[in-house]
Amino acid sequence: MRHRELEFSIGDKVFLKLSLMKGVMEFGKKGKVSPCFIGPYEIVRKIGMVAYELKLLSDMAMVHLVFHISMLRLHKPDPSYVLNHEEIDINEVLSYDKKPVQILDRQVRRLRTKDIASVKMLWWNHDTEEETWGVEGDMKKRYPHLFLMAGYLLSFEDE
Repeated sequence: MRHRELEFSIGDKVFLKLSLMKGVMEFGKKGKVSPCFIGPYEIVRKIGMVAYELKLLSDMAMVHLVFHISMLRLHKPDPSYVLNHEEIDINEVLSYDKKPVQILDRQVRRLRTKDIASVKMLWWNHDTEEETWGVEGDMKKRYPHLFLMAGYLLSFEDE
């Protein structure tokens, strides 16, 4: 009843559906956060009416190259998701640095045996602002200039 005709052509990009076994970490994630589809991969040739051969990466050499049509999903490229790589400074580990702007707030959380001082930082990263909480001692080591600029926070050091 709910059958729909699917057909891909050679050169199309498709996602490959995963059916992970419990406890096996083949693709890096485990449990609820494991991906449902991986890819996109290019179709190399059509085999029969319902099977396609994919061009997989070299690290997936142990995986069979031919898949049933029910395991494939068409990749529809969306130009709005493309980032301009010239604007973002990406380092050698494929990440980028956020720049701290200012300290917004400070709070002390009391545990049973100790107090933990936290600061709320405003970060700037490529056209967006973001606020996060961090441990005050770690932030002082990394960004001492922000604590000197925020003179009102220096009075809290005596506590």
